[in-house]
Amino acid sequence: MANVLEMVADIVAAHARTTPMTTDELLSEIKTLYKELQALESGISSEAVSSEEEPAPTLTIRQAFRTNEVICMICGKGMKLLTKHLSQAHQMKPAAYRKEFNIPKTTPLMSKAYAIRRKEISAGMDLTGNLEKARAARKGVVKKGKK
Repeated sequence: MANVLEMVADIVAAHARTTPMTTDELLSEIKTLYKELQALESGISSEAVSSEEEPAPTLTIRQAFRTNEVICMICGKGMKLLTKHLSQAHQMKPAAYRKEFNIPKTTPLMSKAYAIRRKEISAGMDLTGNLEKARAARKGVVKKGKK
């Protein structure tokens, strides 16, 4: 058992040196590696260990959508923008995620601070003004086409 603990410590330390990790990610990696190495040492297949994964974190929508981060309700990781994580880590589309966890369509899958920052940037670039001009031009084309 001491061998397994030393191996886990060495592997996680090597990974933590090259990759920035939160405390939760570090603890999760330690637990996962420990289970895997114990299974290898006792002769159990790694597939049997992976089928015994911990249940998904249980969060409310209010707890998951914070000011500076959004917590993935599947794996528990926090990030600013959830859509890319869903497609890459869970092969899931935002609509399926919303349906599974009863998240309203009006709730953006990003942190509140990130959404505010994006609005500020778009206002600085006058993207809303350009959008209004394009809509007005399109309405003019549509009205002319109907007459």
